[in-house]
Amino acid sequence: MQCPFLNRFGANYLRNYAEILYQSYGIFCPVISKTIHTNNEKKLSPLSPIPFSVKSTRSYSTKRYSVDTTLADYDVRSDNDNAIDTANENSTFPYEKFFNEQILKKKKDHSYRVFKRVNRLAGDGLFPHALEYSSQSERPITVWCANDYLGISAHPNVKNAVKEALDIHGSGAGGTRNIAGNSLHHERLERKLADLHQKEAALLFTSCFVANDSTLFTLAKLLPNCHIFSDSGNHASMIQGIRNSGVRKHIFRHNDVNHLRVLLQQVDKVTPKIVAFETVHSMTGAICPLEELLDVAHEYGAITFIDEVHAVGLYGDHGAGVGERDGVLPKMDIISGTLGKAFGNIGGYIAGSSSLIDMVRSYAAGFIFTTSLPPTVVCGALEAINILASEEGRELRSLHQRNVSYLKNLLLREGFPVEDTPSHIIPIKIGDPLICTQISNMLMEKFGHYIQSINYPTVARGQEKLRLAPTPFHTFEMMNALVTDLKKVWDKLELSTNVPLTPNGCMFCRNESCWHQDNCPDLECGIPNCPRLELSVAA
Repeated sequence: MQCPFLNRFGANYLRNYAEILYQSYGIFCPVISKTIHTNNEKKLSPLSPIPFSVKSTRSYSTKRYSVDTTLADYDVRSDNDNAIDTANENSTFPYEKFFNEQILKKKKDHSYRVFKRVNRLAGDGLFPHALEYSSQSERPITVWCANDYLGISAHPNVKNAVKEALDIHGSGAGGTRNIAGNSLHHERLERKLADLHQKEAALLFTSCFVANDSTLFTLAKLLPNCHIFSDSGNHASMIQGIRNSGVRKHIFRHNDVNHLRVLLQQVDKVTPKIVAFETVHSMTGAICPLEELLDVAHEYGAITFIDEVHAVGLYGDHGAGVGERDGVLPKMDIISGTLGKAFGNIGGYIAGSSSLIDMVRSYAAGFIFTTSLPPTVVCGALEAINILASEEGRELRSLHQRNVSYLKNLLLREGFPVEDTPSHIIPIKIGDPLICTQISNMLMEKFGHYIQSINYPTVARGQEKLRLAPTPFHTFEMMNALVTDLKKVWDKLELSTNVPLTPNGCMFCRNESCWHQDNCPDLECGIPNCPRLELSVAA
């Protein structure tokens, strides 16, 4: 008969830690306890053979229980770990079964993602069209949901800049900027970004996710006894940097200046503090009260970290974002932005004082140990920024805002549940992941409109939506056709337009008695299975 206790552990575990098990738990075993009594009488050394079927390969102190480690230091199997089968020593963890179970969970709650197979087109007059291959046959579609907000990726000057850089410098950067060299193109782009945001310096990253994560982590770890104050609606990249830093964090309600003030008052003014938030929220389209947040942060001795990812290129006289539009660039301490949305390329950056940028450059692992952006991307982005800072850029922004207003009003006139937003993002509230996906699929398959459904974990459960982002190149005819076809899909699925734009109770836990209500200000609220805790990691 196999031992019901030892049967829970694998052969390798027993081989390595048998002596610890023997010393710690043998006394409770009706068989082993007898040998312990005998061994104590004979003053048995722990290095002597023990009545297990395996031998320890480690040396421990000869004093009973005085070992150089304890069971707590090792990964002892929990009661919930039912997937592990250690009936024989050849058993291993059923990895593939576990992976499939995790996928099945996503499919059951309709949050499993199936990527559309889409090749965007950038030829003359083709943007914002694309070719779609999900049905195994090529067919043309119109894209309504991309973040290439101004179509600058298809601009002939940007494409030419990329082509010239490819011919001269090749396709890759060759490594990190420390190893492969610091190209003049990188330096020129950083100077341009610093000037754009009226800062002393800027630093390029491979993405804005890396820029946010690395910068917040590095600052928080280096500033002594730092506290971070984070907007509850912040992007996952900011949350990850804050969480990984391990410093004290305080979550204020989304865009709530008064709540931020209350939290800041609880920390000594001389204590280093970072207030982190976004200007334009990517899913709701909300725009923060920027100057008020900046003023409150500085009043209590904090520096500010502002994510302008969904604003750069789109707002301000030169496309520097909401900060430029509102005339508060000098008040913004650290600005993060992306080259991958309105600037039509890929990559991220931060801008700030020269000493701050140099410190991040010197300490941030996400910058130091990552291959730098290739010259094609850097040259294309530089040209895009120049275009959007010019008169042509101002004309594009004007057309963009006109089209956003037209489509939004058309949808509202037809009774669709459009969430109120002051920005260029148009969210249509659905509130059900399966229905949201069905609408997206029908629009694509039957009418050739690509609008990706936005489900958990990008948004909280119950906040599923269609997210539209019309560009200056979507014509009135195209927008009229979209709304007409959307109505057909709505009728086909027998949907109501009476969708509540705000949920009952807490946005994340759906508990009507929860005081969080619209936005969860505390990621450590302790509510069982709170989706906000998952969202903060997975979004």
